[in-house]
Amino acid sequence: MFIKQFYTNCLSEAAYYIESDGEAVIIDPLRDIQTYIDFAKEREVVIKYIFETHFHADFVSGHIDLSKQTGAPIIFGPNANTSYSIVSKKDGDVIQVGKISFEVIHTPGHTLESTCYLLHDEKNNPYAIFTGDTLFVGDVGRPDLSSGNMSREDLAEIMYQTIQNKILPLNDNILVYPAHGPGSSCGKNLGPNTHSTIGEQKQTNYALQPQTKEQFVTAVTSGLGSAPIYFAINASINQKGYDSIDEVITRGTKAISIKEFKKLITEQDVIVLDTRPVNSFTEGFIPGSIFIGLEGRFAEWAGTILPFDKPIILITEPKKEIESVTRLARVGFDKMIGYLQGGYTAWVEANEKIDLIIDVEADELIMDIPHDPNLTIVDVRKESEFIEGHLENALNLPLHEMTNITELAQFEDDQNLYIHCAGGYRSVIASSLLKRQGIHNLRNVLGGWNSIKTQEKASIKKGESIQSK
Repeated sequence: MFIKQFYTNCLSEAAYYIESDGEAVIIDPLRDIQTYIDFAKEREVVIKYIFETHFHADFVSGHIDLSKQTGAPIIFGPNANTSYSIVSKKDGDVIQVGKISFEVIHTPGHTLESTCYLLHDEKNNPYAIFTGDTLFVGDVGRPDLSSGNMSREDLAEIMYQTIQNKILPLNDNILVYPAHGPGSSCGKNLGPNTHSTIGEQKQTNYALQPQTKEQFVTAVTSGLGSAPIYFAINASINQKGYDSIDEVITRGTKAISIKEFKKLITEQDVIVLDTRPVNSFTEGFIPGSIFIGLEGRFAEWAGTILPFDKPIILITEPKKEIESVTRLARVGFDKMIGYLQGGYTAWVEANEKIDLIIDVEADELIMDIPHDPNLTIVDVRKESEFIEGHLENALNLPLHEMTNITELAQFEDDQNLYIHCAGGYRSVIASSLLKRQGIHNLRNVLGGWNSIKTQEKASIKKGESIQSK
């Protein structure tokens, strides 16, 4: 028996490869499937099944493409109604793979079709459970993402029964392999590790502690922020199907000349997305471009901010075109129509008009505060971050709420905007959005809050939230 976790940091997502006696199972694969195919080929193993734990909301699964390329059937648990062919298993069913087996455990609560797969080793002993979004390290799946007309409280009550009847009776030594790790929005407080044991979770996970149903429902539903807007889109795609990623990459990696590029952005409502590093973007970019750099949580921010119904043209570093398209496709984008041939360098060499964002150090901001009556600090961190500490009189305009890219905020012409986040990535995204709206009197604070709070003269107020405009 052999188990490998394929972990993708930028999505906090874990897919799994489990092998026995020449046969393998892939659980919750990403949309770009070649990694799994190549890995199985290297090990001279046949992919026998593809297991899906539920309809994922935060990424598009590769189950359909992987099934087409390998012939392996797609396995779901109960209540999974799809627009493509699957094998639906019921609670308690056993699936044999080589010398090991998987028991299907229906675990509704996160979603109604959520299912875990309990791995029994060669001696038929329970060894590991692949929990999808039912059980995380330190948390359980949020009950408000994809469940029809049921309320979060209704699903939390179902989750309570799942935990009591399906999870807590498991042996303490069973390994826990969830679909997500820290940073995922599929839970509210995921721990720092990407695997655990049932015993550890019984001791440390708040949702597995002795409590009444009412206490559990309150604990699971309290403190849930709004789900990213693309979650519902991705869940629907995973249920209904999608274009082959090869087709998406072919369309998205078409080289577009400057002449054609200018024609497209003039005649169509096109999104120009710049995926270069943050420092390269602030030094110069094509006017109207939106920045979301590959070095950050790229796909999540793209899904949160960008519309899914508009064509996208990419500005990338050389040889980063495929990566940019692939990572967009992971969260359901399929309208990429190409990239600017030669990128930003070719644009500059053609003497086309450029824009830039002025960067300032944190100490410059602190020195300017007492002397500039028109200075406006725009803090684009989450409200929870803002409450923990912020500059006095700062305006909190969370980046995840800047979803209407045509009308983000209203500022006066004489306001001098200083934009910051925690470290300097989100603030550049926000700055590019504001510039696209026509707000140009702004500066990006390098190092963000991490640099600001080290300045001894910073006037920091804790425990207070200031309403955004």
